[in-house]
Amino acid sequence: MSPSTSLSAAQAHARLADLTVVDVRTPGEYASGHLPGAHNVPLDHLDAALPALRAAADRGGLLLVCASGARSARARERLAEHGVAAAGLTGGTDAWIRLGHDVHRPAGARAAWAMERQVRLAAGSLVLAGLLTGRRLPAARWLSAGVAGGLVFSALTDTCGMAKVLAKLPHNRPEATDLDATLAALAG
Repeated sequence: MSPSTSLSAAQAHARLADLTVVDVRTPGEYASGHLPGAHNVPLDHLDAALPALRAAADRGGLLLVCASGARSARARERLAEHGVAAAGLTGGTDAWIRLGHDVHRPAGARAAWAMERQVRLAAGSLVLAGLLTGRRLPAARWLSAGVAGGLVFSALTDTCGMAKVLAKLPHNRPEATDLDATLAALAG
């Protein structure tokens, strides 16, 4: 599998038994529903997981998954820099679900909002709060300007500081996630 390979949800579904699936979303997003058999290695832990991911790729096809395909594309680029070939799921779990394919959830897990949705809510709320408060205290409008500047910076650099902050919230980090066990399963 070449580093630039992408699979559609239908192609991935047909080959699922032959692939090692790695979901690079936050633990909370992963718990809200993931591809059957997927391992959770959040994007910010990818470098630590490199040896285990290399071992998994050496055994067969490695499929990286996120909500829309953007984070898994970044993960594929990072792995390709280290000589690890992986495919990405075009459209991510969103496309997988749209086609009606099964997703797994840990027992008792509640569906967390996708990180992109959480960012939109937080950014929109902060902008609105800055504008409404700015009617009485004009300096509060700087809050809206700061958020707008952050969103522009986020788009230009394809990073999201707000998502990194939101990912640290308790509902995005369920205690059931055990990265060491995941890495051992990938390496073994």
